[in-house]
This record gives sequence, C-alpha cells and structure tokens, in this order.
Amino acid sequence: MFTQTQSRLPECEIHTILSNPRRRAAIKELCSSPGTISVRDLSEVIAATETGQTPAPRNVRESVYISLHQTHLPKLHELGVIEYDRELKEVYLLDAAKDLDRYMDVVTAFGITWGGYYRSLGVFGLAVVVAALAGVPGLAAVDPLLWASGFLGAFSLSTAYQLWTDRWNVLRNLRR
Repeated sequence: MFTQTQSRLPECEIHTILSNPRRRAAIKELCSSPGTISVRDLSEVIAATETGQTPAPRNVRESVYISLHQTHLPKLHELGVIEYDRELKEVYLLDAAKDLDRYMDVVTAFGITWGGYYRSLGVFGLAVVVAALAGVPGLAAVDPLLWASGFLGAFSLSTAYQLWTDRWNVLRNLRR
C-alpha cells in the first residue's frame, strides 16, 4: 500500500492503475476538475465518453457508477492517488497522481498527442525557414525571419491553448 511519506508510486502499481480504462478515465477527469467531484458526476462523464452519447443510457451510467464505487475508486484510494469519501461519495485527486503524468500522454482534440503536435510544428517550421533561406519559389518571397516569427507565434498560441484547456491540472500542480 502507498503511504503519504513515499515520494513515488511503485512502477508496478502505476501499471496496475493504468491497465484499466475506467481508472484511466477517472484520473483524466479528476485532473481536469478544479476540486472535489461526486461519484455520480464522475460516472456520468465516463459513461458518456464510453458510449459517445450524452447522456449515456441509464444502464451504462449505473454500471460505471457501481464499478467505480465498488472497485476502482477504493483501489485508487488505497494506493494514495485519490481521496475517496465513501459516505459522501465524493472524490478528489491527491499529490501522488503526479507520478502518473508521464505515463498518461495527453491527446489533442485532433487525436494526436501534444508532444507529436509540437514536434510536427517544429519540423514543419524548420523546413519552411530553411526552404525560404534556400530560395524556394513562393517561400523565398517572405523574409525567413518573418516565417520564424510566425512559427514562434504558433508555438505560443498552441501553448496558451494547451494550458487553458488543462488549466485545473496546471493550477493544481502550481499549488503543490
């Protein structure tokens, strides 16, 4: 069992946690929430994600609720990743969840990871600037410094967007 005095979750426990899609979904949802969330709200979000329907069918919502309440949330609580009040049926993320971050790659709305997006933007930007410096027709008509500034602006706007969409997790990490 994980105790608050340990600085890191054992890797085998991380893999156990992340091996289940509902636990991953619960952690992802808790990371995007500013604080405590009810088990009912959490189960509704996960059920909607699983079915692609809002609201999800009642039997799916009930199934998700029961599995979270009886299995997944107690397991995450036992490992020290969340605080789960079984009586109030409320849950919130603990500091130990940051050990899971590097194993949970964040995917953009377009289905690629942010890391893949930034690498692609960087390689494309570099190729355009080099092509402009090499005199490729069309690209050479624009000053390479302007191209570089444009891609730097794209990086800045992308970063601002990413931070805004993940603001609750960023704020939570800043408070630690």
